[in-house]
Amino acid sequence: MKIGVFDSGVGGLSVLKKIKEKVDFADIIYYGDSLNAPYGSKSIPDIQELCLKIGEFLIDNRVDVIVIACNTATAAALDVLKERFTSIPVIGVVNPGASMAIKQSKNKKIGVICTPLTAKTRIYEKVITELNPKYQVYQKGCELLCPMIERGWESSEKNKKILKQYIDALPSDIDTLVLGCTHYPLIREDIEEISDKKIVDPAEETAMNVLFELNRISLKTGRKKSRKEKINIDYFVTGDIEIFKEVGERFLGEKVLNVYQPISES
Repeated sequence: MKIGVFDSGVGGLSVLKKIKEKVDFADIIYYGDSLNAPYGSKSIPDIQELCLKIGEFLIDNRVDVIVIACNTATAAALDVLKERFTSIPVIGVVNPGASMAIKQSKNKKIGVICTPLTAKTRIYEKVITELNPKYQVYQKGCELLCPMIERGWESSEKNKKILKQYIDALPSDIDTLVLGCTHYPLIREDIEEISDKKIVDPAEETAMNVLFELNRISLKTGRKKSRKEKINIDYFVTGDIEIFKEVGERFLGEKVLNVYQPISES
């Protein structure tokens, strides 16, 4: 079996890392569209077009499930991808994150840090209040964080000051903070140093959804799940491969091998 995971760059590695912890019987194709990052400053039609091209690439590589490991892409393109690729499950990260936040919050006040576009769509507010209208949700778009992490985040006082300004823009009485961009778990230590709220990383619940879908496919098709000693991961990166490897290895704590540049259609 094979899982397709994609993001606007290195952020989706936070989801890949959790999937690796839960699934030991499927290989992974990871697509990092760093050439077009950040998605959070693009229009919804542009994001949808990019996501559809990536989806076609993953389908051509015979994946059994597609994971949109990007909150912005999930907000902009999840429904479009589900309509286009009906033969396999397409999983976003917002619904898992929203469900997890509801479980964590005691005072029903949830904060979300995310990209400007994710904040503009108010996707977390919509999903959480659909699940339980008693919850209040506050989203803060953080324009600078994703590009800074993509280039290789340094835990400096200057960077922490920028991060603190974004977090402090949320109401002080929230008790739960959702990392509404898959890049943000890469700087979780700095976030925890600044915020005393319960941290929700949607990647954890997303990985459980992937495991559920693969088990469902196995039962439905009769395909056996064979545990692998080492799952194979192929990385396809549209931008600078060396920067991707450097940031990726720092976060994953292991060598990032099998990195390729997808063939451009232009």
